[in-house]
Amino acid sequence: MTSSNPRRGWSDRTTWEGRFNAPLRAFLHTETGGARVVVIAALAALVWANLHTSSYESLWSTSFSVQFGDWRVAHDLRFWVNSGLMTFFFLVVGLELRREFDIGELRERRRLALPMLAGIAGMLVPVGIYLAITAGHTSAAGWGAVMATDTALALGALAVFGPRFSDRLRGFLLTVSVIDDLVAIAVLAIAYPHHPSPTALLVAAAIFGVVLLVRALGVRFGPVFALLGVAAWVAVSESGVDPVVVGLVMGLLTYAYAPGRTELEQASDQFRLFREQPTPQLARMAQARLTSTLSPNERLQTLYHPLASYLVVPLFALANVGIVIDGELLAAAVTSPVTIGVVAAYIVGKPVGIVVTSWLVTRLSGNRLRPPVGWVAVTGVGTISGIGFTVALLIATHALSGPALDEAKLGILVSTIGASVITWLVFRFAARLPPARRARALLGVTEGIVDLMLPVDPKRDHVRGSDDAPVTVVEYGDFECPYCGQAEPVVRDLLEAFANVRYVWRHLPLTDVHPRAQLAAEAAEAAGEQGAFWEMHDLLLTHQGALDAPDVLGYADQLGLDLDRFREHMAERRGVDRIAEDVDSADLSGVTGTPTFFVNGRRHHGAYDMVALSAAVQAAFASAKLRPEYHRKPEGEDSKGERSEGERSEGERSEDEGSKDEPAS
Repeated sequence: MTSSNPRRGWSDRTTWEGRFNAPLRAFLHTETGGARVVVIAALAALVWANLHTSSYESLWSTSFSVQFGDWRVAHDLRFWVNSGLMTFFFLVVGLELRREFDIGELRERRRLALPMLAGIAGMLVPVGIYLAITAGHTSAAGWGAVMATDTALALGALAVFGPRFSDRLRGFLLTVSVIDDLVAIAVLAIAYPHHPSPTALLVAAAIFGVVLLVRALGVRFGPVFALLGVAAWVAVSESGVDPVVVGLVMGLLTYAYAPGRTELEQASDQFRLFREQPTPQLARMAQARLTSTLSPNERLQTLYHPLASYLVVPLFALANVGIVIDGELLAAAVTSPVTIGVVAAYIVGKPVGIVVTSWLVTRLSGNRLRPPVGWVAVTGVGTISGIGFTVALLIATHALSGPALDEAKLGILVSTIGASVITWLVFRFAARLPPARRARALLGVTEGIVDLMLPVDPKRDHVRGSDDAPVTVVEYGDFECPYCGQAEPVVRDLLEAFANVRYVWRHLPLTDVHPRAQLAAEAAEAAGEQGAFWEMHDLLLTHQGALDAPDVLGYADQLGLDLDRFREHMAERRGVDRIAEDVDSADLSGVTGTPTFFVNGRRHHGAYDMVALSAAVQAAFASAKLRPEYHRKPEGEDSKGERSEGERSEGERSEDEGSKDEPAS
């Protein structure tokens, strides 16, 4: 529905009950924000443990029990954090992986092969290094602790040290790290059980069977699945396997999908009924109908992802990172096979496994399978994957104990810092390359998934700019949408700043919230028949509060159009089919509201102010291995023909800054 305040921000849009596609950007934003909280919690744990060790251990060793009649489960507080709350973290991991399979980057299955192989090699090589160093020692049992990457911290570090505006790079890291998280949890369940109980495992398997049956019957009532999840958690816990695996499995079983047009229209109708008669009963019905249009995956992500990132993982860090770092530990760590093995596995093994495997797959497949980013970026993903932290600590607490556990924790902390520093050096090197080489090193040659299902056709589409421009910006808009009116001057500034960009307007009249939008779109088409589409387009967006029939007729008269032809076109509704084609293409492309922008076929997520759109255009030029051309205006030029810093376009300044420091691609 439409917000009443169009000035809330440059990322607002009128939602269309059309099709839903959960953006990766929201996931990344929560991950990187939560990483800061995790770092603070880890530092707090270290300070606490070194200032007052007894109180630290006393708190996390406190017993906490749950009892129903004669049945009782009792564990210390650290267990409830590590195996209880962390279940929600792995639920989020499973949900994200399932979403990527259903509607994300991995919906094109061919794209899964390389990151899957790179992720597996990124586990096997570190394990091999660790086992080689710890051979003959009992601490070799801790090999599982060097497998996984901490997705939250790795994404957070990449946001700080990596190139700007590179969602493709972060998406590649996310795919690799989620896959190794999946394997690491399987290893945790299989290789590190405590007092395994086959009977309890059979009970857990039966419960998961019930979950599948209930899902197949179409049950969507959340408490049913919550109850089954709790039962499965208890059964797996009693089996000796770490019950966090339950969260991962439940997440993988949760569908992600785009809601159908019919369901969304029914939701709009239900909300309209509530507006006409605002009763509690209709409010409940409207809420239920609106909620049902979203996939269970998206609803659970919205509920648990912030909880996991900002509460669960920081608590886990607080409960597990606290080790006493003194001369004795440091002296032991220098020669400890555990510490050396962990550091070498993460600092050397992770990047070698990921980079070498990616290169081999690319060569052996004849470039049919290749990374979605350039080779410097692949190297950066390999080095940043050396941040193990969360899952590494979790497995270490199962595999090791006593001094060996403290030495492993120290190694995990050292590798986290070392991986971050090396990643910074990798991207500093990339920033010093010439622009063309930098673009290739970071973006590679692989094309991203094209989100715009109906390609731009200059003979059909309404186009501003040159037909052979290398970068095309497509906007799905609604003449009555206040956010489209807010975006219009930004688009105009963008076209004035970049000489070789073309702009396409496609109609998406949201008649359920903007009753005059269809009439306005037809008026634009009627004006277009007389060669005045863009003149009418500008007037309609300038006068969004006056879009009735007499108003649009007045605009036609103001433009000097043939009013008889204009009236005839409107009366016969000749533009309806043309507008319907745009609406159908919006549906195919997953457009959920207005305004929605596509840059060279790739959907632009987030804000649509000048800074964000310029950055997206810059990235498109970089992907095409071209440099943007800027309009040069006589006013404001200095004696050398150059504009001052304050008068140059945002995109121009971004490129110059990128050539000096980090790339803006």
